Amino acid sequence: MAIASDRPETDFPRAVGAPATRALAAAGHTRLDQLAGVPAAELAALHGVGPKALRVLGEALAERGLSLG
Repeated sequence: MAIASDRPETDFPRAVGAPATRALAAAGHTRLDQLAGVPAAELAALHGVGPKALRVLGEALAERGLSLG
């Protein structure tokens, strides 16, 4: 029996976690490159996005030569 995931379709690293992924998707962010230049404080204000998610997203962006604002 397959269990439906509550995670939206994104290209965020799995380590970001489902609550943060849902919050980011609800805010219109479904691709990692969409987060480039977005202020970390703006993302941290989203319910479910905490320090770990910000760190993981920042590291993933850095691997692509990008960064949060």
